[in-house]
Amino acid sequence: MNDSSQAFDIEFRHVVKRYGAVAAVNGLSFKVRRGSFHSFLGSSGCGKTTTLRMIAGFEQPSEGEVLLAGQPMVGVPAYQRPVNMVFQSYALFPHLSVLENIAYGLRYRSSRPGRAEQRRLAEQALEMVRLSGFGERKPHELSGGQQQRVALARALVNQPTVLLLDEPLAALDRKLRKEMQSELLRLQREVGITFVLVTHDQEEALSMSDSISIMQDGLIIQTASPEQLYETPASRYVADFIGESNLFDGTVRRIEGDRVVLQTAQGLELASPSTPSGPPLKASEAGCIAVRPEQISIGAESAPLAREICLRGRVEDRIYLGNLTEYRVRTEPFGIVCVRVPCHGAQDSSAFEHGAPVRVGWDQASGLAMTL
Repeated sequence: MNDSSQAFDIEFRHVVKRYGAVAAVNGLSFKVRRGSFHSFLGSSGCGKTTTLRMIAGFEQPSEGEVLLAGQPMVGVPAYQRPVNMVFQSYALFPHLSVLENIAYGLRYRSSRPGRAEQRRLAEQALEMVRLSGFGERKPHELSGGQQQRVALARALVNQPTVLLLDEPLAALDRKLRKEMQSELLRLQREVGITFVLVTHDQEEALSMSDSISIMQDGLIIQTASPEQLYETPASRYVADFIGESNLFDGTVRRIEGDRVVLQTAQGLELASPSTPSGPPLKASEAGCIAVRPEQISIGAESAPLAREICLRGRVEDRIYLGNLTEYRVRTEPFGIVCVRVPCHGAQDSSAFEHGAPVRVGWDQASGLAMTL
């Protein structure tokens, strides 16, 4: 094992997984840095769960190589891998107590500890997830959040190299999900091991991850930090999947330095910087300019709007989001344009009700040009 491999707990080398003629994963190569919190994010059927199952050893690759802590895992069964998994369903044994559930995996370690040591380690894990004193209860006597913590304690008690999380918060309500996100981050910092999360919830991935891989059709489209994914998406798919974007498709007319001049189907020319994360655009090819809703201003139709691009429209929807108000404005050239403004900003958000005539606008530098 060389020095560079020691910096990564997970590595895929040209991995393919086929089910019959269908390639669920199609040539993945990536590395996950040791001690990081990494997420795989994508819509249903993109290959993220298959990827997780190959890390766990529940599936073997059709082609390519999977390495954990620098060691090849081809042919190594799940129970011999230095990983544990937390499932969406928790998978707790209903007839066992909380402590017995946590200690269950300790019985199958190669160096099996004695009963007293099993209990001590289980109680230690229970304390780690802040459930001291709950050891004698049965799973049905716990809330959903408490059951999730028990599942985490059971996964961590064996001190795995990698903890795999398969949409573990999907069954919880929104408030409890937020609490568990904070709990997962705290645990990851305390234990210092590599966490890998699979989810279709972008907010969940953005709030917890050091790095995120966006998957589509069995491929990784972009891997970056949450900030980079949001601010510099590599393609239209990423811009559309992460957060909300106003997407203006068209044909590239010319390249002016670092700006891409794109003509829309409506005949309007837009010019924005090219995203630094994606492949460069070329003249005459199809492209897209993405503008985030918070980059767009809204004002009364009668008042001038000091922006480079300015469009007239009517408010179709006004959505209160707490700290923000979202307007969906129907414009003549582009259809719906989404705008988000602070509720307590300089603008009077209550001025624009449904049907109100308005102007919306943005500066060219606020957009990013990218491939489709």
